[in-house]
Amino acid sequence: MNDKSDIKLAVLIDADNIPYANIQGMLDEIAKLGTPTIKRIYGDWTKPGVNGWKKPLLEHAITPIQQYGYTTGKNATDSAMIIDAMDILHSNKVDGFCLVSSDSDFTRLATRLRESGNMVIGIGEKKTPKPFIVACDKFIYIEIIAGSKDQTKKRTTNKVNASQEKFDKVSPGLIGLIKDTVDDISDDDGWASLAEVGSLLLKKKPDFDARNYGFPKLTPLMKTLKSDFEIDIRNTEKRSIKHIYIRNIS
Repeated sequence: MNDKSDIKLAVLIDADNIPYANIQGMLDEIAKLGTPTIKRIYGDWTKPGVNGWKKPLLEHAITPIQQYGYTTGKNATDSAMIIDAMDILHSNKVDGFCLVSSDSDFTRLATRLRESGNMVIGIGEKKTPKPFIVACDKFIYIEIIAGSKDQTKKRTTNKVNASQEKFDKVSPGLIGLIKDTVDDISDDDGWASLAEVGSLLLKKKPDFDARNYGFPKLTPLMKTLKSDFEIDIRNTEKRSIKHIYIRNIS
């Protein structure tokens, strides 16, 4: 499974906790990580609150699963989605799951799927509880997906106008995490491959994404942290490919 296009994903969407407006962006994001061979969405389609999903489901060939709310105040959608996930897991038809929800009730499901050797990608709003986020291999915020294309079009430099865009600030804690990660994998001279740093950061912090801080990629983000990191761009045999290394500045 070296090629991401070979990774088969089951995409399971919780309609009760996810807005339908950004479905195109979510599916585009998922396509970068693998091939969505199963696409299902769970909800009580008799309720007027989910009417907006009808058009997106038809446009993107997502199978709606009806789940009635048998008891007031209880979310039956969760149980249906969990049962389906386990059935898919034991069918051995996919290599990973994409759980689209902001509900912490799926924390144990994400953990169980990972225990079985499956990759788990979470997609949800920034209000998603931390336990669900850290239970995933990678967690992507819907707010970032929704605005990423517009941000790319508007941005002409690596600088971000904080008054116009709402991004997380690069905190001392994040800088410290990056420094520790560089130390973990650096060579004797202190240099570490930025690609490997990014991979290890994601393992330590599943919701780490340069877009959370207003940058399309990790490299532009690191270039703004010149007082903390030194960057070395190295040529390869192919002119179009360059290897980027970083080193902590004491």
